[in-house]
Amino acid sequence: MSDFSIEIGINKLKDHALDLGDEKREVLVECKAHKWTEGGNVPSAKMTAWNQAMYYFYLAPDGYRKIMFALKDFSPKRDETLAQYYLRTNPHLIPVDIEFWEFDELADTAERLS
Repeated sequence: MSDFSIEIGINKLKDHALDLGDEKREVLVECKAHKWTEGGNVPSAKMTAWNQAMYYFYLAPDGYRKIMFALKDFSPKRDETLAQYYLRTNPHLIPVDIEFWEFDELADTAERLS
């Protein structure tokens, strides 16, 4: 399931490696462990990687379950997690069939965001 590759593309297909996947179950997973900066600011360069993941999900074949799995990192300054921030500020970049999940390291739990 790890080191999974799938063909994606616009005019020509090319293999793209994802963090996890399963062709039989038709599941694709990208994992991000990014955090707010030490000063509580948005890690802009890291958000570019999230945008790129959304583009790859957009290009992936229909019918696959597509999961963005992110580390839960809460900002008291902003009163939201990094994933919540991304969902709030980038809805125009997120394909409708993407599931966002947050992993809470302290509680050892995962929760689906809407």
